[in-house]
Amino acid sequence: MAPENHITETAAAGSANFLRNIIQDDLASGKHASIVTRFPPEPNGYLHIGHAKSICLNFGLARDFGGECHLRLDDTNPAREDQEYIDSIKGSVRWLGFDWGEHLHHASDYFPQLYQWAEELVGKGVAYVDDLTAEEMRAYRGTLTEAGKESPYRNRSVEENLELFRRMRAGDFPDGSRVLRAKIDMASPNMNLRDPVMYRIVHEPHPHTGDAWCIYPMYDYAHGQSDSIEGITHSICTLEFEDHRPLYDWFLDQLCVYHPRQYEFARLNLTYTVMSKRKLLQLVRDGDVTGWDDPRMPTLDGLRRRGYTPDSIRAFCEQIGVGRNGSWIEMSVLEECVRSDLNVAAPRAMAVLRPLRLIVENYPEELAEEFSAANHPQRPELGVRSIPFCRELYMERDDFMEVPVKGFKRLAPGSEVRLRYAFIIRCTGVEKDESGVVTAVRCSYDRETLTGGPAADRKVKGVIHWVSARHGIQADVRLYDRLITVSNPSGDDWKSLLNPDSTEFLTGAVMEPSLAAARPEERFQFERQGYFCVDGKDSLPGKPVFNRTVTLRDSWAK
Repeated sequence: MAPENHITETAAAGSANFLRNIIQDDLASGKHASIVTRFPPEPNGYLHIGHAKSICLNFGLARDFGGECHLRLDDTNPAREDQEYIDSIKGSVRWLGFDWGEHLHHASDYFPQLYQWAEELVGKGVAYVDDLTAEEMRAYRGTLTEAGKESPYRNRSVEENLELFRRMRAGDFPDGSRVLRAKIDMASPNMNLRDPVMYRIVHEPHPHTGDAWCIYPMYDYAHGQSDSIEGITHSICTLEFEDHRPLYDWFLDQLCVYHPRQYEFARLNLTYTVMSKRKLLQLVRDGDVTGWDDPRMPTLDGLRRRGYTPDSIRAFCEQIGVGRNGSWIEMSVLEECVRSDLNVAAPRAMAVLRPLRLIVENYPEELAEEFSAANHPQRPELGVRSIPFCRELYMERDDFMEVPVKGFKRLAPGSEVRLRYAFIIRCTGVEKDESGVVTAVRCSYDRETLTGGPAADRKVKGVIHWVSARHGIQADVRLYDRLITVSNPSGDDWKSLLNPDSTEFLTGAVMEPSLAAARPEERFQFERQGYFCVDGKDSLPGKPVFNRTVTLRDSWAK
């Protein structure tokens, strides 16, 4: 624990927001000697970019104010939870650069205490066992404009409720046959207070507790008490939990235990994607994506596989800030964060994604030479690499037009361009197949125009990249685009808005030989193409697969 009223320089210098101001006031007033926050994901799916905002907020506040942040897995529903999700959650938090230290907790750690408290509430006459079916319970609940009706089982005696609840715990009843409900107010304007369910029967093995339990607490019952047990000082949630706060308060007040204070902030809504775990799970189950870590998904595992960096995601979370007013954040903001990061961090390389043969007619067939290129134009400490050159090269097919349109500045019959790091060439002709498709471009080169040579400053309109046909390596490339075609997908037919062009797989790309040694998750700027990452799942030693992280410029800008 930090010393009393400890406020670090980092905290004072951090971006101002209402939560930071509250914490500063609480520490200055002595209300809290130090702060304890928590990140409480439910392990029923992979974390997404919206969770990153909460991770950076909770762990960041604890770091900046010298406190601690707990990672608590709210594992109260074994029917939807899986060890795969637990492992992914822990891996994603660590990947973002945060560590919970000794404070890894599970809501299931507190099952014995939560059950004891539930019996206490039954004994006080403020909780009862209900035999209504789920459909009947919904009908009794009422609407926003109409009060609910009390269950016919609501006035069972304390003794009968205790007996039935203990039999539920013992496994005497089948799933769905009975629940334990809080006895609050069926006429409350807050629907969450209309006798909410506290426990349900689920005969499913639990990933953490095994077969020890067959009744499980509802999230709304376990959440506030878990915060209380852990001594959370600032319980930070998104705004959809604001209406649940009176229920959390009711449970804590009835139990007369430590009462954390909850604060709500606006969740992240990101354009051109979906942020609901239910919808993301549907994409996975329906085969619309290859899995939770598909590089088109907004999950942290998907973004990592696509090539996003922890620094870029933390910068994004810092840039969008924290407030109470909900808004949509443009995907371009996230993309610009990773561009800014990779522009500084990523070494450069040349890769031809759609190869077209380029034959330098006046270059000796037996000759091969190497040219030196900086790995990064602004970072000499990253060194240089050698790029082999020979008579036959590959150029990008889009860099040639037999009949150029107005403003085309690349290669065309009779025109000149510079080969990056090499010579100026002039197109002298083409080769075509039987259907008239250009299969090769022929050119001549001017030796004097070698970069750094006596005529290196001769001006031409365009510069193109290339790879030696003799020395280049072949690699698969995956071009990813936005998952959804509209900025704000909504409605039941949201899947009809999936982008049919969100993936393009290229199997014949050719790259400079230095990329053969690229390691999983290593990132590069392919010159004139964009930023790419070595796929950490499908790449093999010496046979990298590259995922495009982002284009050099926003291709969706209007």
